[in-house]
Amino acid sequence: MTRTAETAGGHWARSWAAAPQRADQEFPEVADATLRQAVRISCGGSRVRIRLTNECGATGVTIGAARVGVAGPDGTVLPGSDRALTFAGTPSTFVPAGAPAISDPVDLVVPPLATLVIGVYLPGRVTDVTGHNFVAGPGWIVPGDQTAAAGLPSGAEALGSRALLSGVETLVPESAPGIVAIGSSTTDGGGATNAAGGGWPEQLAARFASASNRPVAVANQGISGNRLLNDGFGASMLARLDRDVLALPGVTHLVVFGGMNDITYSIAPSPDDLEFAGMMATDAPIGTADLTAAYRQIVERAHARGLAVFGATLTPIGGSDAGTSHGEAARQHVNDWIRRSGAFDAVLDFDAVWRDPEDPARLAAGFDLGDHMHGNDAGYRALADSIDLGLFD
Repeated sequence: MTRTAETAGGHWARSWAAAPQRADQEFPEVADATLRQAVRISCGGSRVRIRLTNECGATGVTIGAARVGVAGPDGTVLPGSDRALTFAGTPSTFVPAGAPAISDPVDLVVPPLATLVIGVYLPGRVTDVTGHNFVAGPGWIVPGDQTAAAGLPSGAEALGSRALLSGVETLVPESAPGIVAIGSSTTDGGGATNAAGGGWPEQLAARFASASNRPVAVANQGISGNRLLNDGFGASMLARLDRDVLALPGVTHLVVFGGMNDITYSIAPSPDDLEFAGMMATDAPIGTADLTAAYRQIVERAHARGLAVFGATLTPIGGSDAGTSHGEAARQHVNDWIRRSGAFDAVLDFDAVWRDPEDPARLAAGFDLGDHMHGNDAGYRALADSIDLGLFD
């Protein structure tokens, strides 16, 4: 494979990600407006490019202009860092329904854990927005073309989800690892505060940044409410694996932390909360053998692309609205398989980190958000801290 001048001696890596899904139905209609969003990247690099997404949209979207810059402490774009983005050399582009659009690269040296401000101007009316329903950083809708504004213009309306933005890629040395985490809300960062740096993938990125000068890209492709085998909130992990993991540039390692929603909605729904149990439909009855087969499918497909695959054990949900004795038995069965099957290149025992030593079916109180399912900031930090960084050498 030949290298162009833009990547000679290096490669692109997904430094920040938000897995595409249909945006919430309450997303406001956009017309002649700028989407301004701030994201914290994992690793730095010498060049930057942006990935926009219309992959869940039913109609095409016209991008009138787009810019990127490095945010300062007050959220304004640092002088000298603002860059106009182009697409195949032009400042605008049309993104067909079901497709992404990747900008041309721009020269912009960015440090690890930098916050970037990305502005995208939509000249036409857009009602069908592809986005990401969990927000790990601020965003706004601003009237008119305000992509070049250094600060937040007046009239800005806060965004309740990510919109049209699915990735930031940086040019890194050839030896830099690229880690992708796929899972549901406990990967997406449900319960974490933005000020704490998000969920465990973001805190893992912070550990790498403080441990050495070696660039390590960490892309969080979690979707809250996601499942392995059936679509839920977003396409199933088996269905989106190619798009959200295997197609990413520079990826070397995959962490799989999912399956609990399959148990709570498909294997052992709570009879005491039928509304909760009915939130997501199941195509056919499934059991724990179907989950372990799904893990093997993911491992086989990732190994075929040369990725190392790490499996994370499922964390407790005892005492929650979704917790049942049948579900706990299924969780223990699946975790035993993850630990003992040898299917994964390494096992991250998140269950052992989060469980209460006195009651292993429940989260330890100090890590519990309060719903007995999701972690708080300390809980996500503990997951990140439990991971051996040497696994990614």
